[in-house]
Amino acid sequence: MPQTAIRPAQQLRTNGFTLIELMIVVVILAILAAIAIPIYQKYVMESRRTAAKSALFDLASREEKYYSTTNQYTNSLSTLGYSSGGGGSITVPNGVAATDYYKITVQLTGNPTASTNFTATAQATNSQASDSCGNFTLTDLGVQGNSGSQTTGCW
Repeated sequence: MPQTAIRPAQQLRTNGFTLIELMIVVVILAILAAIAIPIYQKYVMESRRTAAKSALFDLASREEKYYSTTNQYTNSLSTLGYSSGGGGSITVPNGVAATDYYKITVQLTGNPTASTNFTATAQATNSQASDSCGNFTLTDLGVQGNSGSQTTGCW
């Protein structure tokens, strides 16, 4: 009859992780998440800014095209070819107010009878309202501005 050797308890344990090892991994993951999540949110806000600025440039381009044929600007977004200009504004990115981040409007300035100037505004809404760049403006002369506490690096 063969004899079986009796092994100590430590010798039997060869697979798996200890609780300490698992806790160390969890702590490391928590530290990485604490660093990565705010950086990710910053880049998401920056990409939303880019979408708003693109919408402002598109609106200005349409205004200039309209001006070239009528010698005046308009504040009617449907005249400029926007399909959902209800309430005198469009929203970025997809026209659903609950999930959009900017509300784009245009205001005529200058001579009230000739509509010789305009200012397009992208007003931050929803979660984008806390962005340090604030609202963006673009005029018919190409002057770019923003209303937030951060004045450099927004445009």
